[in-house]
Amino acid sequence: MTGMYPLTRLRRNRASAWSRNLHRETVLTPADLIWPLFVTEGTGVEEPIASLPGVSRWSVDLIVARAKEAVALGIPCLALFPNTQPDRRSEDGREALNPDNLMCRAIRAIKQACGDDIGVLTDVALDPYTSHGQDGLVDAAGYVLNDATVEVLVGQSLNQAAAGADVIAPSDMMDGRISAIREALESAGHPNVQIMSYAAKYASAFYGPFRDAVGSRGLLKGDKKTYQMDPANAEEALREVELDLAEGADSVMVKPGLPYLDIVRRVKDAFEVPVFAYQVSGEYAMIEAAVAAGAGERDALVLETLMSFKRAGCSGVLTYHAAHAAKLLG
Repeated sequence: MTGMYPLTRLRRNRASAWSRNLHRETVLTPADLIWPLFVTEGTGVEEPIASLPGVSRWSVDLIVARAKEAVALGIPCLALFPNTQPDRRSEDGREALNPDNLMCRAIRAIKQACGDDIGVLTDVALDPYTSHGQDGLVDAAGYVLNDATVEVLVGQSLNQAAAGADVIAPSDMMDGRISAIREALESAGHPNVQIMSYAAKYASAFYGPFRDAVGSRGLLKGDKKTYQMDPANAEEALREVELDLAEGADSVMVKPGLPYLDIVRRVKDAFEVPVFAYQVSGEYAMIEAAVAAGAGERDALVLETLMSFKRAGCSGVLTYHAAHAAKLLG
């Protein structure tokens, strides 16, 4: 301690709004936000998602409108997730390699409309494309195959990069996929495409509404515990991050967010690299449920939780509240 009461009164600096603003240690702006959006087929289509109140799936033309809205709000990046139609899902997830799939059409439309005014981050995993809902290829026993899956993920990444993706974000948690994707991007002439690795992605109970949004909840056979991380483990997260950085990741992500802020802090302290967190669908839904029940006020809950990510060490946050928060932050 550097002082004692009454010579030191910590409340002095909190007595006025101007002083609180002056002494604030952490700053949150719209530039800290990434807005996840769900893409669906059709034209002029908005499909509200029941388990995510206030969130919808949008057809490509309306995704472009959301992109323009994001630019106006100062949000620097969108994260896209496709709701692949059932007849385009298969055991091997081959639709992920279709250069005219829903994701690629959305990327091209956004880049054509907005250019470099906004970044496009694309999910790399097979769960939106498989008929079994797993993030990779499975064997006869239902075990997700690592190396065979990585081969498909490389093709998926190149497909998205060719469409104009700015950031490839592998969310699959296969071993070795970052080095394979990085090497492929370099060889294919995409040296400036970033990789934001879902480096510490946990087998969490907070993903339910997301699976509704991409249409995989009812399809999922088994669970994802053989490749997503055990929520009990922290040291393992540091090993995962270290490997992905060594393999060529430009930034790393921790997912989910609020229950894993300790992991964010440890990653930031250990590696001093850009760290992002995903305030996942279950976290969003809990805030909205609290608001609906009269247990909290939306604006205050949104800004306080987002500030907690920044305080923990995040460079940015993927959040479904991005547009709302950006309006509040002005």
